[in-house]
Amino acid sequence: MNILRVRCRDAAEFQKLYGAEHPDGLLFCPTTTELPAQTPVVVEIACKDLPNKVLVRGTVMSWRPALPRLRIRAGATVRFAPEEATKRDFILQTLNGVRSARTKRKHTRIPLDLSVRMHVAGDLESLPAELREISVSGGLLAADVQPPIGTDVVVEIMTPGGVAPIHVSGKVLYHAGSNQTGVRFLFREGGGSRRLRELVRRFKIF
Repeated sequence: MNILRVRCRDAAEFQKLYGAEHPDGLLFCPTTTELPAQTPVVVEIACKDLPNKVLVRGTVMSWRPALPRLRIRAGATVRFAPEEATKRDFILQTLNGVRSARTKRKHTRIPLDLSVRMHVAGDLESLPAELREISVSGGLLAADVQPPIGTDVVVEIMTPGGVAPIHVSGKVLYHAGSNQTGVRFLFREGGGSRRLRELVRRFKIF
């Protein structure tokens, strides 16, 4: 996976890179690596006005070389993925002062597209879901059903190259949009944290 890192001193610098002409949002990402159009990427956005680095999935629309005499930087214009609208709005609203920044997270979330199973407390059958993000402290799941906030769940994750899935206990912390559920992971025994750290290490992309 290609990671494009965008560092902005403040909201004004971010706005110079951002383009609102596309409904999903566009961002110019400085990079000397030539990337063909339609290349999937993850953009890591860091700005002092944001509480954390924000990782957003997207697709390269175009790439341009540097023109030093004209002081034009090399870089790729990236269209944010439609399913990243919640993150896009959070970035724009926070940098524009429309909403206050969230509490700083201890662990950076890693973007994924991984099929998992979600077991909801009290239900006999598990539900198919997609793990969109993961960190040692929690994850973001997309599923047709959103368990109520505070519900205990177990996420069944098959590790890369694994033979048997890992079961991670958690509690629903928030809802994002119509089908995304934020889960805080819980550890009921000492080895759970160690196994989850190893799992995240395997998935880590930067």
